[in-house]
Amino acid sequence: MTQDVETGRADATPGSRARRVPTSRADRDRRRPRAERGGRGRRVAGGRRKAPQPGKTVFKVIAASLLSLGLATGLGVVLVYNNWNGNIDRQDVSNQLTNRPDKEDVAGPREPMNILVMGSDTRAGEGNGIDGESTNGLSDTTILFHLSANREFAYGISVPRDTAVIRPECTKEDGSKIRAASGYDKWNAAFAYGGPACTIQQFEQVTNIRIDNYVVVDFNQFKDMVNALDGVEVCIPDDIDDEVRNIHLKAGTREIKGNEALTYVRARYRIGDGTDPNRTRRQQAFIGSMINKALTAGMLARPDRLISFMNAATSSLQTDFKGIAQMADLAVTAQGIGADNIKFITTPWVYSSKVSSGIEWTPEVDKLWRLVRQDKPLTAEFLKDALSAGDNPDGSPSATGGAGASPTETPSDTASGTPDGTPGDDTQTPPATPEGLSESGRAAAGLCT
Repeated sequence: MTQDVETGRADATPGSRARRVPTSRADRDRRRPRAERGGRGRRVAGGRRKAPQPGKTVFKVIAASLLSLGLATGLGVVLVYNNWNGNIDRQDVSNQLTNRPDKEDVAGPREPMNILVMGSDTRAGEGNGIDGESTNGLSDTTILFHLSANREFAYGISVPRDTAVIRPECTKEDGSKIRAASGYDKWNAAFAYGGPACTIQQFEQVTNIRIDNYVVVDFNQFKDMVNALDGVEVCIPDDIDDEVRNIHLKAGTREIKGNEALTYVRARYRIGDGTDPNRTRRQQAFIGSMINKALTAGMLARPDRLISFMNAATSSLQTDFKGIAQMADLAVTAQGIGADNIKFITTPWVYSSKVSSGIEWTPEVDKLWRLVRQDKPLTAEFLKDALSAGDNPDGSPSATGGAGASPTETPSDTASGTPDGTPGDDTQTPPATPEGLSESGRAAAGLCT
């Protein structure tokens, strides 16, 4: 093929490949090899093409999707970004916290993060009063999310709301004091007295763990997030029919959303053994299933669904994060953690008469808090009762390896030589313990086995 340089017209000759010769410097720049432009697929020394980076986070895909929208709509990126930031109710409660513990120095490329998530059970507001109950707002769900410094593992530790605790003195926004409890109180009473600040104060004082950030999510917001995912898969072993609270759920494995999803995570009676800690287990399984679906390729390929999810996730969100950008930066650092390496456990407990229908922590909880402070993975004694974000709702092994894919501590990593915390021989490997909640544990939580 030959070409008229003045017109840019290409002429074909037998046996030649079509080629256009740039007619201007701008054309020549646009047609330079990708490697020279520093774009995607650039080459490295030796002419090898750099391998693509897998495991892009939800936030990175959202950014790419918004960029495409912005090119088409001009102000699309700015408007959506500002909308998300405008949805957030940012409240810095650090001036309400006293006698705060220091974080321990740990080895790692980044700082380990401790984020306290509280699920408000207020029935105020449209869509929240789904079960006929009435409350001004208790912390129905409290989960500490720990993200490791090496960003290789993460786990969530649930504190059941009926846990007996000595509530400490708290500080209101105006500086006035909320008197400490004279005796044992339920864990969620702190939220009712002083909101997230009092719950953080309580958590830090009883665990000696420093909280970096907090998030409060309400019922309606949670429901909208599920709807944005077009439902979350669950497995219900038996029909649930609670006439008093108007909760009716059919048995089976399927995706649920809307009020059905909300009633499922709220249901306590006529499902499992009816205890609050095992309802917490069911909530953990549901959140894990949400995470798993949000990370799937189908979810990431749907910009409309991603934007709906973020609209729901940020709607009326109360937090001390500075904005979407800070949350996104944190998510990007965690992009290498797969669903199987995100574990959920509940603080070890026994029934207690210290509060009505209550429970209390066992001494093993001190070892759990020590793992968090020292940024260690969960040990076998806690993994045996763990749920994973990669678990299948019906209890069958996950396709990616299930619980066995997570990092675990070796004896040399532990703070003490034996499982019970007493001095021992660190060189002796303890017997292997199966990971994951047992069939009896799943049955007690109302999960399929």
